[in-house]
Amino acid sequence: MQPRLTSFGNPLAGKILRHINSAGKVASESGVPVATQEPVKIRASQINACGFSTDMHTKDATVTGDSPLRLNLVATCREATVFTDAERAALELAEQGTRTADAAGGATDEAWENAAQTTARTNASRSSPSSPPSTPATASTSSTGSPPEAVSPAGSADGTRGRSG
Repeated sequence: MQPRLTSFGNPLAGKILRHINSAGKVASESGVPVATQEPVKIRASQINACGFSTDMHTKDATVTGDSPLRLNLVATCREATVFTDAERAALELAEQGTRTADAAGGATDEAWENAAQTTARTNASRSSPSSPPSTPATASTSSTGSPPEAVSPAGSADGTRGRSG
C-alpha cells in the first residue's frame, strides 16, 4: 500500500504540517494547564479517528503524569468524575469545534461562555494561596485518598444509570 500523502515529498503537505505545529505551539503556550491540554488533544484525535494522534497524545499525557483512569475516560468526560469543571468545559468546547465537519454548526456560544467562565474561576483559585493547584495526581484521588468513582452519581460503573434488571 502506498501512502496517499507524504509530508516529506509534498510541499503542500509540509506547509499544512507547519501550520498544525504552529497551532499546537500556540495552544501549549496559552496558559491552559497541561493536565487539560492533553485530554483535549486526545478527545479531538478520537473524534477525528486518528489512531496515530490518539496514541501520541495518550503517551504525552502519560509522560506528564496523567493517570490511566483519566485517560481511559476522556471519551466519557460528561459522566466521568475525574475531570474538573474547567477540564470538562474545555473538552466540550474541543468536541464541538472538532465536529464542525459533521455539520454540527461548530462550537455554541454556551460552550464558549462555559469554558471562559470555568477557566477564569480555575485561574482565580490557582492564584489564591489557600487553594493548591489541581494536578493529575490530585484530580485522580478523592479527599480520602481513595480512587474516585468512574461515573457521576447519576450513573453506575456498569453504565446502568440506576436502571434495574
